Amino acid sequence: MALTGCSGSVSLGDTSSSPEPPSHGRQNASGARKDLSGLRIASEGSGSGYARDKFGQRWKDTDHNGCDQRNDVLARDMKPVDKKGSCIVLSGHLNDPYTGKKIDFTKSDASEVQIDHVYPLALAWRMGAAHWGEDRREQFANDHDNLLAVWGVPNRQKSDKGPSEWKPQKSFQCTYGIKYVAIAKEYSLPVTRSDHDALQDFLKQC
Repeated sequence: MALTGCSGSVSLGDTSSSPEPPSHGRQNASGARKDLSGLRIASEGSGSGYARDKFGQRWKDTDHNGCDQRNDVLARDMKPVDKKGSCIVLSGHLNDPYTGKKIDFTKSDASEVQIDHVYPLALAWRMGAAHWGEDRREQFANDHDNLLAVWGVPNRQKSDKGPSEWKPQKSFQCTYGIKYVAIAKEYSLPVTRSDHDALQDFLKQC
């Protein structure tokens, strides 16, 4: 799930410099494997009643730093960035974690860089979030740990798919798996059997 950020040109050349998992990834992998084994396995429920506004205010400043979550994530995931004031990201460079594509972001072009929910909102709804209170859904939708700045093309392809139906580039699967499992554990969200098995495979890349 996502909303648009902004971007300019996209480099479609050599992706051999695709982002590697952060150095802490291998250290966290054993913990993620343990946490994955503790996640409840469940079938997907109904998507009936789902709407984006069921997850509250978009990009609410839940950490109270004066900046909305969208600009916080853009500033975190792009290097370097140029800002207007202390919050609004005007430009930056994104090395897309999902594909390795290099994107020059500009605020004047709002079609390429998007903010993705690693554990998608619509999938979370089907896996139990439909029964949460409004505050918890809003917290989930704006949790920095579940948000990534990514290229719009793979994000649209991912949509509300789980790990068994959509996979990032191999070099990011370790990090993606760690993040997905951590969010599922934090919010007591189950996973399907097929997603559980896909996450096991992701964590083998660590």
